Amino acid sequence: MSSILILGGAGYIGSHTARYFKDRGRELVVYDNLSTGFRDSVKNITFVEGDLHDTRGLERVMERHRVDAVIHFAAFSQVGESMVNPEKYYYNNLAGTLSVLRAMVNQQVQNIVFSSTAAVYGDPVRIPIVETADKKPKNIYGKTKLIIENILKDYEGPYGVRSVCLRYFNAAGAHPDATIGESHRPESHLIPLVLQAALGQRDHLDIFGDDYETPDGTCVRDYIHVMDLADAHYRALEHLQRGGASAAYNLGNGSGFSVRQVIEAARYVTGREIRAEVRPRRAGDPAILIASSDRISRELGWQPKMPELDRIIATAWEWHRTHPDGYER
Repeated sequence: MSSILILGGAGYIGSHTARYFKDRGRELVVYDNLSTGFRDSVKNITFVEGDLHDTRGLERVMERHRVDAVIHFAAFSQVGESMVNPEKYYYNNLAGTLSVLRAMVNQQVQNIVFSSTAAVYGDPVRIPIVETADKKPKNIYGKTKLIIENILKDYEGPYGVRSVCLRYFNAAGAHPDATIGESHRPESHLIPLVLQAALGQRDHLDIFGDDYETPDGTCVRDYIHVMDLADAHYRALEHLQRGGASAAYNLGNGSGFSVRQVIEAARYVTGREIRAEVRPRRAGDPAILIASSDRISRELGWQPKMPELDRIIATAWEWHRTHPDGYER
């Protein structure tokens, strides 16, 4: 039986996607160097520790496990870090992906679902953002993802590699059984930071700017449950394996929540006071980022099953409450 190779599958979104595929009876192999991922997030799933730049190692895995498709999550993704250490991002994200593609071509693996990002758009002119909007990334991380999207287009004609690029907005939440969830070192995502404050692991939460042109002055973002992202990857791969055309899709709820709304929802869900302090704006933060997911809904039938902010936070809270140190022992 053929297998699906999930690169970066021990990370946050990768591990939830691996669980989603496994629960549907798909054969899969997780390949991760564990630089940011966690071995415990993919228990009872075939795992190979390895690096993207090891083309021969990738080829051996593809051959041994009869891989016929790749899902690619393996990338560095810290926006701030990308601006001060661009070489790290170009080397890992770009050179690493070229190594993957070389292995795919050599092993005649022709389907790939690529984890892209809303950062390819930069500051949007219109809200909600549609896939045809201008691509003007403002940071190195977003630039690397956009370059990879273009590389994938160029690999289709000569090499027959077909791709679906999924542009995420803000992934959030945890698996409903709370056995896997979000754990970063250091943490930089809003909802985990809010919940760390609820747990008393941090004294307060910083709100970066309260003078944006939004209803309450704080930034508005589109949050999507991580299991809804996993479902989108499943549908994208099915689309390719049915012979569907290469495509790029936004993944979001189509509605946004402000930083203050997230904090209030977390107070409600946890029943705990969460102290927040306003700080100056951070450079490069757009006021509003909301996705239109009409295209993937229309073409692949995808709809978020958990769009409610309270429910997203509740699943995250159950994970953080029962795993206050994440995967650390």
